Amino acid sequence: MKNTALTHIHEGLGAKMLPFAGYNMPITYEGVIAEHETVRNSVGVFDVSHMGEFLLTGSNALALIQKVTSNDASTLTIGRAQYSCLPNNDGGIVDDLIVYKMKDEEYLLVVNASNIEKDWNWISSHNDLGVDMKNISDDYSLLAIQGPKAVEAMQPLSSLDLAAIPYYHFEVGDFAGFSDVIISATGYTGSGGFEIYCKNADAEAIWNKVFEAGAAFGIKPIGLAARDTLRLEMGFCLYGNDINDTTSPLEAGLGWITKFTKNFTNSENFKKQKEEGVTKKLVAFEMQERAVPRHDYEIVDAEGAVIGVVTSGTMSPSMNKGIGLGYVTVNNSAVDSDIFIRIRKNDVAAKVVKLPFYKK
Repeated sequence: MKNTALTHIHEGLGAKMLPFAGYNMPITYEGVIAEHETVRNSVGVFDVSHMGEFLLTGSNALALIQKVTSNDASTLTIGRAQYSCLPNNDGGIVDDLIVYKMKDEEYLLVVNASNIEKDWNWISSHNDLGVDMKNISDDYSLLAIQGPKAVEAMQPLSSLDLAAIPYYHFEVGDFAGFSDVIISATGYTGSGGFEIYCKNADAEAIWNKVFEAGAAFGIKPIGLAARDTLRLEMGFCLYGNDINDTTSPLEAGLGWITKFTKNFTNSENFKKQKEEGVTKKLVAFEMQERAVPRHDYEIVDAEGAVIGVVTSGTMSPSMNKGIGLGYVTVNNSAVDSDIFIRIRKNDVAAKVVKLPFYKK
């Protein structure tokens, strides 16, 4: 099992550590609800150094990215990031990812930890364009500094105007006394903040300075369990749960990152699917009674017929009610549709709702 550059710090802080995507990762420190509320109300820090990073350079780097991703990366300018996915040949998704345009002819792809090898092999298999590819995943650490007070708390650590970096934009500059740090206004929580990419050798010093700067704001370390409840309240997809090798981006509500202004892997079939319509859709739902939906629970209609399956579910710490995502047949997918979640042989009422669950 791999460690990050900060594993010893998490262990020293008493974090509950568990294997995740081949890494020894902090799941909780003081508890999911307290950590969740820290990020919603002030500022918290996640070590997400298990994520993968690929650097693609050369005159055909963009052409390769256009070929393997669903979104249109030609719209990117230097300093902008883009959410996208890697479609497969069977109508599903290899992975979702973020594409950063670092320079002309240089792009950074950030992929899910559990899919690093799979994604590398997939992109490499399509690289007949002579693009220089480097897997730099083991060389970089990634801190997600998230929450409404993140900008104010972190501003003393950089000469860059952090408040001036728009959502899904980034700067490369000084941070916590180190140069060439990527400061990206991205995240997975819906509460604002940054993701900081730095060299492994600098990670511990940056971590310590971040906590010094954030002390007056009540900054705390946050584990992966709260990361999951935070992302679910926003309705962000989790690969392996809500999207996978068998779900199409159109079924998953990711038509907005599926651009038919270009050709990409299996684009003709996805285009046909868009024209003809899908048979199932990923929907958000809230429980109408006090109950917690869980991954793989059946979704049924009023007559008890199975119409789908829960892909993600939790008790929302912000809303104090059961929420979830799941695939249902199209005729049960409209907002306000009544559905039922089968929990231990009981069909518990739920209602399809519009995302996000959590509204600031």
